[in-house]
Amino acid sequence: MIDTDVLDTGLGDADDDDFDETVEYDDSQLPDHRYMDRELSWLAFNQRVLELAEDPTLPVLERANFLAIFASNLDEFFMVRVAGLKRRIVTGLAVPTNVGRAPQDVLSDISESAHALQVRHTRAWLDLVKPALADAGIEVVSWEDLAADDRDDLYDYFQSQVFPVLMPLAVDPAHPFPYISGLSLNLAIRIRNAKTGRQEFARLKVPPMLPRFVQLPPSGGRARYLPLEQLIAHHLSDLFPGMEILEHHAFRLTRNEDMVIEEDETENLIQALEAELLRRRFGPPIRLEVTEQMDKVTLDLLIAELDITEQEVYRLPGPLDLRGLFDLAKIDRPELHYPAHVPVTASAFQPAEQNGRADFFTAIRKGDVLVHHPYESFTTSVVSFLEQAARDPHVLAIKQTLYRTSGDSPIVQALIDAAERGKQVLALVEVKARFDEAANIVWARKLEKAGVHVVYGLVGLKTHCKLLHVIREEDGMLRSYSHIGTGNYNPKTSRLYEDFGLFTADEQVGRDLTRLFNELSGYAIEKKFKRLLVAPLHLRKGLLRLIDKERRNALEGKPAHIRIKVNSMVDEQIIDALYRASQAGVRVDVWVRGICSLKLGLDGVSDNITVRSILGRYLEHSRIFAFAGDGDPQVYIGSADMMHRNLDRRVEALVRVVAPGHIKELVDLFDLAMSDETSSWHLEPSGDWSRHSVGENGKPLVDLQERTMTQVQRRRRARAVR
Repeated sequence: MIDTDVLDTGLGDADDDDFDETVEYDDSQLPDHRYMDRELSWLAFNQRVLELAEDPTLPVLERANFLAIFASNLDEFFMVRVAGLKRRIVTGLAVPTNVGRAPQDVLSDISESAHALQVRHTRAWLDLVKPALADAGIEVVSWEDLAADDRDDLYDYFQSQVFPVLMPLAVDPAHPFPYISGLSLNLAIRIRNAKTGRQEFARLKVPPMLPRFVQLPPSGGRARYLPLEQLIAHHLSDLFPGMEILEHHAFRLTRNEDMVIEEDETENLIQALEAELLRRRFGPPIRLEVTEQMDKVTLDLLIAELDITEQEVYRLPGPLDLRGLFDLAKIDRPELHYPAHVPVTASAFQPAEQNGRADFFTAIRKGDVLVHHPYESFTTSVVSFLEQAARDPHVLAIKQTLYRTSGDSPIVQALIDAAERGKQVLALVEVKARFDEAANIVWARKLEKAGVHVVYGLVGLKTHCKLLHVIREEDGMLRSYSHIGTGNYNPKTSRLYEDFGLFTADEQVGRDLTRLFNELSGYAIEKKFKRLLVAPLHLRKGLLRLIDKERRNALEGKPAHIRIKVNSMVDEQIIDALYRASQAGVRVDVWVRGICSLKLGLDGVSDNITVRSILGRYLEHSRIFAFAGDGDPQVYIGSADMMHRNLDRRVEALVRVVAPGHIKELVDLFDLAMSDETSSWHLEPSGDWSRHSVGENGKPLVDLQERTMTQVQRRRRARAVR
């Protein structure tokens, strides 16, 4: 057993004042232009998603899904990142970006890259994925391809299911130009009045509640689908009887969805958030997507009425809003999907009897349990643990942070059940979780009605950490059971997101969480902790110390190695510390999914740094920080990315992993990811990302996620035999 009261975290004693000392470095030895632009790096990440859609070796319905993911990602990028840049320019608050460039220049770069990517995205659909689907017996047809019988059937469907919900809006002296909601797909229609000869304009919104692709009767065993906007476009005469249809073209508008709430100016955060969500619908336009065929008269009218610039117009050679491919990607053709993966129950949580229930408290008392989702089941670990805690008469209190979860979540229900059984239940709900705000408000109020103590975090800080703390009475004493995760408490996304969670009955972790929850429901995060690193005050400082310790070890000739896995690597202080470690000879391996501002190819600066990115069937979401520690490895997992918002404006938590077996599991996974034998993208000195998926022998490289699933299942079978 490890005595965690005296556990050496490598950071000094938590109550030692020198923990907060800031080490000064001479950055004159680091080049001025040592960062990659974060916005362009994000576009490079989405290009990697697109490259998966273009890969003919992947199952075709998965390729369609990646096209939809690309479209959804890009929408969010414009609604948040581009919108934020534009807002700062308009308000006069623009400051240079992380690479020292003016926001207006960055917007120009974004426009050039995004235009090229969107055209490439559309061409990937038209030239690659759509034909591959047709080869597999799934056709997305056009109106011109249809026989008379098909058109008759579709007319009946149009009249019964579509026509009643359509709302054409005319534009004339009595009807001003209508409001165009963000991300809606629309038809811009120019018509001529047969009696007066006058031309008019009308806007028609494609109903979002109807299937984007209308299914036709199979033909020759082939499934067939028609885009809904084509069905509507070819029946406009029913909507405008007596009018001549001159032109009709699809268009789509993206609006500013970047939300700003001044928390300290309102006493009720929920009400302020609801008002902001209403305002968000009317954010200014930032992107107009149109088809290449749109005529100049129609386009000029849209540009003028929407007050948008030519730079913000995206002309595309095919259908707009390919998010609709999410629906097609769900077609039940197993051979066109990834092979099924069934998550296993973590060995420690296997019930003693075949049809029995696991006793989570007994299992966790035996030793820390590290669970790797989705390879190991979230439902039979986190959810079942919480449900047992809710039922257990010896459990006195449950405290949990909730950042994003599903509306019908068993997590929420378990907290309600616990409160109704008379337990003290605290739910710290982050209602400001972007794009989940409305859903979070609904179930936060549901929790309150059930008697759960609901708090909304600290003013000015988002609570992003993933914490669950259970207090149980055992033999007249109180014992803590804790879970610290890298991902959200969301059973739905847990099937798609790769994450780790640590269960522990360690009393020091329990004391840390008791103090942290008290501060979260109180006023400020000020205290330091024993086995946790907590933002915003101490997490960056703690990581900088750990990085610097590796640097000093290297200078003294000791073994030194830094491994960091994150979603984003942007924070300049962390990057500069990695540069200094590299200069000292430390091997630095960075595994990043998305944005990476770290630059390679800096002679004498980044020579010892390697950066890899892995994308696949699961979203790589866990964060791992591993330091060689001169033989005493310091390994942490948690919720924090290396971004300003995570380190300065969020409550984040990393927990130290101490069990040797768990440390080995994390380091082995990391080394597999960084291996040249594993399929991944390599960050090049040029700043480009190159995909390495095939070896010199022409055979596919190792798929990390497939290999991990195989290893987890093999490990479970081996333990079952023992």
